[in-house]
Amino acid sequence: MKPAALWALPAYGLLLGLSTLTHQPPVSDFDTYARYVTSSSFLLSHLGASIFGAAPAILGAAALTPYVRSSKPFALFTVANVFLSAAFGSAAFVQPGLGRAHLAGTPGMPALNNDTAYGSALVITALSASLLLIIAAISLGVAITHADHRLRPHGIAFAVLLPLFTVSGFALPPAQPVLGFAFAAATAALAMRLPRLRLDMPEPVAFGLQSLAVAGVEEQQQSARAQGSKEVFEDGRHVLVGYMDQRLPGQETGE
Repeated sequence: MKPAALWALPAYGLLLGLSTLTHQPPVSDFDTYARYVTSSSFLLSHLGASIFGAAPAILGAAALTPYVRSSKPFALFTVANVFLSAAFGSAAFVQPGLGRAHLAGTPGMPALNNDTAYGSALVITALSASLLLIIAAISLGVAITHADHRLRPHGIAFAVLLPLFTVSGFALPPAQPVLGFAFAAATAALAMRLPRLRLDMPEPVAFGLQSLAVAGVEEQQQSARAQGSKEVFEDGRHVLVGYMDQRLPGQETGE
C-alpha cells in the first residue's frame, strides 16, 4: 500500500472530532432527546463520521502496519472498528425512528428505546468494542515507537490520544472533539514523517515474514550451495528457504 494511504489516519481523526462536536442530551429528558436524535446533524454525525470513519481508520492502519512490522495491532484495530460501526449503526437507524414516533404522540417510546437502542446487547457491544479499541491503539502506538527511535513522540501520541478520546466519551464528552482533532494532527505529523524515514528504515515486511540483510551475497550463496540449500535472491536481500536433499541444478557432485 502506498504511503499516501497513511493520510487516512488524519482523516479518521478529523471525522472523530467533527462527529463529537455535539452530544445527545440525557435519555431522562426524552422530549429533548427525541428532538436531538431526529435532527439532521445527529444522522450526519453517525452515518458520515462515526460509521464511515471506520473505513479510513482501517485503511490507515493497514498502510501503517508494514512500517511497524507487526500485524497484531492492525487486527485488533480492525475488529474494534467493525464492532463500533455496529453500535453506531444501531443509533443511526433505531433512535431517529423512536424519536419521531415519540414526537408524533406514540406512547411507550422511552421504554422501547431503553429496550432496543440501549438494550443489553448494544451496551455490551459498545463497551467491548471501546475496550478493544483502547487496547489496539496502545498496541499500535507501542509498535510505532519500536519501529524507529525518531518515531517515539508519534507513537506515544497515538497510544495516548485515541484511548483518551474513547474514555472521554463516557467520562468527559466536551473533551472529545479536542482529543479527536489532536489525534488528527498527531497522525498527520506521522504521515509526513514516515515516508522521509523510509530509506533509513529496514524494508517494510509483509505480515508475519522476516527478512535477512545481505552480508556478502556471493559468500552466502556459495556457502548455501555447498550445503545443498536453496536461496532466493532479490534486490540485494535473501531469504534462506531451507536445506534440500538434492544438489542444486548444474552443481558438480564431487563424488
